[in-house]
Amino acid sequence: MDSGVTLVAPETVFLSADTQLGCDVVVEPNVTFGLGVTVEKGAWIRSFSYLEGAVVGAGAIVGPFARLRPGAVLEEEVHVGNFVEVKAARLGTGTKANHLSYIGDAEVGARTNIGAGTITCNYDGFNKHRTTIGEGVFIGSNSALVAPLTIGDGGYVAAGSVVTRDVAPDALSIARGQQVDKPGRAAEIRARLRRKV
Repeated sequence: MDSGVTLVAPETVFLSADTQLGCDVVVEPNVTFGLGVTVEKGAWIRSFSYLEGAVVGAGAIVGPFARLRPGAVLEEEVHVGNFVEVKAARLGTGTKANHLSYIGDAEVGARTNIGAGTITCNYDGFNKHRTTIGEGVFIGSNSALVAPLTIGDGGYVAAGSVVTRDVAPDALSIARGQQVDKPGRAAEIRARLRRKV
C-alpha cells in the first residue's frame, strides 16, 4: 500500500511471499494470490478472483470471480471477467473474455473478443493440444474450439459453433447443426402429455 497499491479491504486479501503488485494497482476484497503472480501498473483485480503463476499486464482487469492458473499471461488492457479461467495461455493486448469461458493452452492475438461460454477444448483424453487465435478475431458465444486449431487474423466464428478445422484469416466459420422447425408440434406434445396424466 505504501508503494501506491490500493487494497480495498486488505484484511480479506491473501498474498504470497513473492506476489508483485505495481503502482496504481487496485485489489478488491476477497482476492487470493498464489505463488508466482506479477500484476503490473494500473491493473484492477476484482473481488473473489484467484491468481497463481500468472502475469497481469498494465491496465488489465481481472474478475470478479476469475481464475488465472499457472502460465496465464495477460498483456496490457486485457479484460478477463466473471467465471473465466485462463491456464497456460497468452492473451494479447486489448483482448476481452468477459464471462463464462475457459482458455487453456492457447495463444490469443491482440484485440480479439472471446464470447461467453467459449471453451478451448485442449485435452483429448491423452494429450494437451494448443489453440492459436489471431488478432482481431471474434469468437461467438458458446463456441467450442477443438485443438489443435488455428484461427487466422480477423476470423469470425459464429455463435454456437464447434470448430474442428483451421479457419483462414478474415473467414467466417459456421459449425453447428441446422435449425429445423415443426409447426404445431409443441401443441401436439403438450396434448399427448396431458392425456397421460
